[in-house]
Amino acid sequence: MRDFQLPGRSPVLAMNGMCATSHPLAARTAVKVLEDGGNAVDAAIAAAVPLGICEPPMTGLGGDCFVLVKPAGSEDIVGLNGSGRAPAGLDAAQLRSRGIQRMPDCGIDTVTIPGAVDAFCRLSADYGRLGLEASLAPAIHHAEQGVPVAPRTAFDWQRAEVRLAGVAREYFLNDGKAFGVGEVFRAPGQAEVLRRLARHGRDAFYEGEVAEDMVTSLRNAGGVHTLEDFAATSCEYTEPITGRYREVELVEHPPNGQGATAILMAKILSEFDIGSMDPFGSGRTHLEAEAAKLAYDARDRFIGDMARVTRLDHMLSDSTSRSLAALIDRDRAMPSARILSENIHRETVYLCVVDRDLMAVSMIYSIYHGFGSGLASEKFGINFQSRGAGFSLEENHPNEATGGRRPLHTIIPAMLRRNGRTIMPFGVMGAAYQPTGHVRVIANMTDFGMSPQAALDGPRSFQESGTLQVERGYPETVREALRGYGHDVAIPEVPLGGGQAILIDHELGILHGASDPRKDGAAIGY
Repeated sequence: MRDFQLPGRSPVLAMNGMCATSHPLAARTAVKVLEDGGNAVDAAIAAAVPLGICEPPMTGLGGDCFVLVKPAGSEDIVGLNGSGRAPAGLDAAQLRSRGIQRMPDCGIDTVTIPGAVDAFCRLSADYGRLGLEASLAPAIHHAEQGVPVAPRTAFDWQRAEVRLAGVAREYFLNDGKAFGVGEVFRAPGQAEVLRRLARHGRDAFYEGEVAEDMVTSLRNAGGVHTLEDFAATSCEYTEPITGRYREVELVEHPPNGQGATAILMAKILSEFDIGSMDPFGSGRTHLEAEAAKLAYDARDRFIGDMARVTRLDHMLSDSTSRSLAALIDRDRAMPSARILSENIHRETVYLCVVDRDLMAVSMIYSIYHGFGSGLASEKFGINFQSRGAGFSLEENHPNEATGGRRPLHTIIPAMLRRNGRTIMPFGVMGAAYQPTGHVRVIANMTDFGMSPQAALDGPRSFQESGTLQVERGYPETVREALRGYGHDVAIPEVPLGGGQAILIDHELGILHGASDPRKDGAAIGY
């Protein structure tokens, strides 16, 4: 139990259903859908789509999603890959011939086909109860009526304003400036797109006038995107990958997501007695940083479009994790491994829902960088993602930029199981940080007995491109001790990620919801 004399929040407890998101309005929307007879899938879609209006720098209809679903009455977990592919005309050789040695982080070359909308439609049809029209109604309302901008969203908006170009500046700025706290953002063009989706399904987005608007806008900006690229977009069901940490099983998406990185890192750290250490001391922080170097190096060598991945079994094997753990010096930082991970502060929303029948949904939905590519469609104002920035331009790399392939994605929803039963959908935002965030949360709970809320509240650190970013929540004595290990230590400019979780207490029949204080969000139950 937390110390009630110190800042913090308690987990939210409920019996019938719960949603945790990065914005209270979205969480409330999901709970209302549950109260009206919808299931966790209906509620998850109803919460996710309005987040593109509540947090436009983070996500939107031009983005991608990944979903894990545990149906009611079953302990099987199903994955749905809602990430779009590169346009057929994308060619790494052509980019290299232009003198581009590394994928840019914004602009037309980074725009992949949006996959989230197709996934929402498939998910609703296959697992929903109320239908797509009911799930999209709240988003249509909020897009038309507007949403007052919350503090963290305003902070992110101001930082990402410079990335907006062309017509996107008209749609996502307020008289040429970032929206401030309490100012109301509206998106009537997106409301019209959602109305068409509600009536006619995915073809209303990937074909016809909406698709023509997106393709014309992209080609006017110099893109190679075609109507055929959009019409061919299709999400795919996947078999989740798993790995153990102590007595719990971590369930992640297979590539092209980086879930295997989280599993490998967890298995490396399971070779150490983390529970005997100070949870927020220098010893644990050092080990976590070293494990991250090794796990992320493996990610950058092996992960890309699943059709190109050949070493996944090797990456997840016990012998690999033991061998890598043996490389860690408890007292000294190793030279930075070959980490290609960029600046970690990418823009994403994560949410989870559990309903009264214990259907559970873990969903992450993103346009990658702040305002994605910085571009938007001319007529409807759909913001385009920058997921192509995740490609490599190294020739013959599994993740080489090629038309029709999915790039390496940082966004990863997760679930935990114990003794074969699902006990928690959860996720931690923050692009490259996400595997480290997943491992930190489960170690906080497993090794130190923290509640989900305390596990999210605790200070964080992350090894990024040779520098160990250590949040202000750590005392300066810890930073000094880490320098003594040989780490180059800095305080990050923005918080490391954000997260949500819902713990299912099967014995008492209670849900424990948690939402990260680094965001504007909330866990709400009924």
